Amino acid sequence: MKILDVLEADAVIIDLASRDKKGVIEELAAPVADITGVDHVELVRVLLDRERLGSTGIGGGIGIPHGKLKSLDRLILGFGRSKTGVSFESMDRRPTHIFFLLVTPENSTGLHLKLLARISRILKNEDFKERLLAATEREEVLQAIREEDEAF
Repeated sequence: MKILDVLEADAVIIDLASRDKKGVIEELAAPVADITGVDHVELVRVLLDRERLGSTGIGGGIGIPHGKLKSLDRLILGFGRSKTGVSFESMDRRPTHIFFLLVTPENSTGLHLKLLARISRILKNEDFKERLLAATEREEVLQAIREEDEAF
């Protein structure tokens, strides 16, 4: 599965306004809730519940908040970037700049894990991360992901 198979262009936020973890999750969840028709409050609750188990800030400036919703009928991915960085309780305690928000139906554990692994793997490419950080428009983010998707 390619990232662009599930990343919605309307769920790409290139300049997150939020400056804290809860705010970032609420901001990332808003377009995903609109696109899927799920309740925004419920989506945020699921994501924050997952964060309580352990931060999804994996270090290296990356956060991959994720969760599962019973009412969802497909995987959906959102993207956000914070130019200034956000304290996301990352393993390395450094600010987080790049976010991929993954929400999957409750019964899709295999796909959920495969997509998390794919996102983690491509974000090990420092050139790719730099392109995401340097993008000034949504289409630049999508193009960078498209090219990285094809390389894998």
